[in-house]
Amino acid sequence: MSNLSLTSTVTAAMKDAMRARQKERLGTIRLMLAEFKRIEVDERIELDDARALAILDKMLKQRRDSISQYTAAGRDDLAAVEAAEIDVIEEFLPAALTDVEINQLLSAAITETGAASVRDMGSVMALLKPQLQGRADVGRVSQLVKQRLSS
Repeated sequence: MSNLSLTSTVTAAMKDAMRARQKERLGTIRLMLAEFKRIEVDERIELDDARALAILDKMLKQRRDSISQYTAAGRDDLAAVEAAEIDVIEEFLPAALTDVEINQLLSAAITETGAASVRDMGSVMALLKPQLQGRADVGRVSQLVKQRLSS
């Protein structure tokens, strides 16, 4: 991405999608912008990139949850719509971390916090969460932290 803010990048993508008449892509981008605007209005703030990433992360999680529910209910058509939305949202996130990078961050966080048991998991996650935002599934990393601390 360029040095534009994330919200500016998404807005520019919306204009491109409008010009290209990409109806489904445009719908997803508009959902993203609506969520950005809702947070700005509700909390009377101007979004920074970190908060915008957190919003996109939450949107991804919601869609993944929906996919599992739709698939379980045999509604593959609706699951496909959610999967397409995930693809569009992921375009605006930074590159995903590899398992090796996640394990390195995990080890560093455990060392830095001096975590010794599962009770120390909160401090490890507090340190990791900003580094993982938009780049890894925080739920999955949380499981890894729990495994690492309980062994």
